[in-house]
Amino acid sequence: MSVSVAVAGASGYAGGELLRVLSGHPEFDVRTVTAFSNAGQPLIATQPHLRSLSHLTLVETTAENLRGHDVVFLALPHGQSGAITAELGDDALVVDCGADHRLTDPAAWEAFYGGDYHGAWTYGLPELLHAAPTPGSADEWRDVDDIQALGRQRSALVGTKRIAVPGCNVTAVTLGIQPGIQAGLVESDDIVAVLSVGPSGAGKKLATTYLASEIMGSASAYAVGGKHRHIPEIQQNLEVAGASDVTISFTPVLVPMSRGILATTTAKLAPGVSARDVRLAWEQAYADEPFVHLLPEGEFPRVADTIGANTALVGIAVDEAAGRVVAVSALDNLAKGTAGAAVQSTNIALGFPETLGLSVDGVAP
Repeated sequence: MSVSVAVAGASGYAGGELLRVLSGHPEFDVRTVTAFSNAGQPLIATQPHLRSLSHLTLVETTAENLRGHDVVFLALPHGQSGAITAELGDDALVVDCGADHRLTDPAAWEAFYGGDYHGAWTYGLPELLHAAPTPGSADEWRDVDDIQALGRQRSALVGTKRIAVPGCNVTAVTLGIQPGIQAGLVESDDIVAVLSVGPSGAGKKLATTYLASEIMGSASAYAVGGKHRHIPEIQQNLEVAGASDVTISFTPVLVPMSRGILATTTAKLAPGVSARDVRLAWEQAYADEPFVHLLPEGEFPRVADTIGANTALVGIAVDEAAGRVVAVSALDNLAKGTAGAAVQSTNIALGFPETLGLSVDGVAP
């Protein structure tokens, strides 16, 4: 079976990573690549590392050019997908790597993005935990023998025709803290997340902030004080996992690495919760996940070990003095944070093995 694929926004960072992953997928055939200002150029002029796709030429990003494919991936700036997806028929699987279809609350979209709201699609984070079927307390949760009885988002992805890929920072924070939320082991009213992020997450654009001379040897916080657009999406995910009234202080810090995220997320422990309870919850949540790996006790992840891989690494500890759990998660914002999640979710939607065409191995040094 050969699945025909179009990639919109193919000249950008996310589009380039999508094409890198797709080029090694045994079932996908990339036939069309589109761009805005770079339309008319050979793909290899904007993505010189993609030698296997050197035969492709960028065409204009229009619904007409995207129609007629089995799968359409959109790697467009936020606010630009909705108008195009409205013109695509139901025959194709459409996967949006932007924010246009992630949020279920129109008011949250208006507050953090603005512009037209285009509705929420099936959320493309297969590992997203849903609220545990057992009510209430941590003690009741600990009696659940089969972790697979606890719902995950992948079941919603089977057969869907519309997928919204999560934000990269959202994925890092969600995977870090959600086991404690679902198990009722942590409180949701005082979550703090500080993230070290690479500039590729901002896309391929010219701005003084992202010049090498400005970034090298420095670190700077941005979107400080509850202004980052990923906040409502994190809240949405943790509410799905069973939280109520999620309050999160979220601070991203730009650091001199081209790609990657290291997220340190902390939350208050519920009364009576022990370090053993915490370890058990995270172990059970990720025991069978192919791409989310909990590190051994006392070990914490490095971003470098996730580069180029569809892998998220998580390390946890309990700060006894502060009464808080500390979850440290690392991933490649362009791989597991975007392109890898898109392909993983597409595999599930089409009935392929979830891991097809995706690697857990990073690139070193």
